[in-house]
Amino acid sequence: MSTPAALVVPPALDGVGPSSTVLPAGSWPTVLAFLVEKFAAISEVQWLERMALGKVIDALGQPVAADRPYQPLLRIYYYRSVPNEPRIPFDEVVLFQDEHLIVVDKPHFLPVMPSGGYLQETVLVRLKRRLGLDALVPIHRIDRDTAGLVMFSVQTSSRGAYAALFRQREVKKTYEAIAPWRTDLALPLTRESRIEEAGHFMLQQEVDGPSNAVTHIEVIEVQGLLARYRLRPVTGQRHQLRVHMAALGLPLLGDGLYPTLTPEGQIDYEHPLQLLARSIEFTDPVTGQARQFDSQRQLQWRLGADAI
Repeated sequence: MSTPAALVVPPALDGVGPSSTVLPAGSWPTVLAFLVEKFAAISEVQWLERMALGKVIDALGQPVAADRPYQPLLRIYYYRSVPNEPRIPFDEVVLFQDEHLIVVDKPHFLPVMPSGGYLQETVLVRLKRRLGLDALVPIHRIDRDTAGLVMFSVQTSSRGAYAALFRQREVKKTYEAIAPWRTDLALPLTRESRIEEAGHFMLQQEVDGPSNAVTHIEVIEVQGLLARYRLRPVTGQRHQLRVHMAALGLPLLGDGLYPTLTPEGQIDYEHPLQLLARSIEFTDPVTGQARQFDSQRQLQWRLGADAI
């Protein structure tokens, strides 16, 4: 009796792990025909190029050729690519690394995870290439527009323990932001509201209903018409800090979403969002140590060529 062949998960290539799909029941003549139909945004030419480079693989680790007959229930692995992906001219800084955890000080404009038109130019893929850690996974995320601290899990064995810290709200997160100064607004204050999608995939908004977003807000210093604020989110709704500040009449300096959505593709490196994930504090679930990490980055009171 023959032994079944072992299934193979292909390794990462240049920091990018494989995506996968299982072929459903159907009558496509070839695997290629199915992939072209399923992934309409990827042309047949692109799939042929990937196949020629050995970047489409079956569950046994064998390359899938362009003429391979269709086989329902076969698992296919493939590697994403983003043609002509531009370099983001800012670098992440590793502040801490041990066998379980990596803490990174992220610049503005650099996404944490691959998404849409960003693949190689993400913190995750850059770190995988740089450190040779294929199993690296972010424990939490911050927006591409936001600078500051992001934590990554190195090992699958301890990943759940670190993720639980965020799920159970045992991580104390502090942000800083530059926004208008309002003399009529009593600070400090706590903003509590319900935040939901605003009808556009990029935007969130406050709506009536039970609160699902809580932020503590206080002023650190004032310079003329602007102030530097300390923001402590209790919850983690998408764009929570930006939505809460805009709702108070304090839109963040450099914000391309709130209160006005900037057209897609217009990236202005001289006008970054003035929002910084300044510090993270927690008790390490593996070592029991008290941990505190602080960003070394600074916010700007003025934006553009004359920024200080």
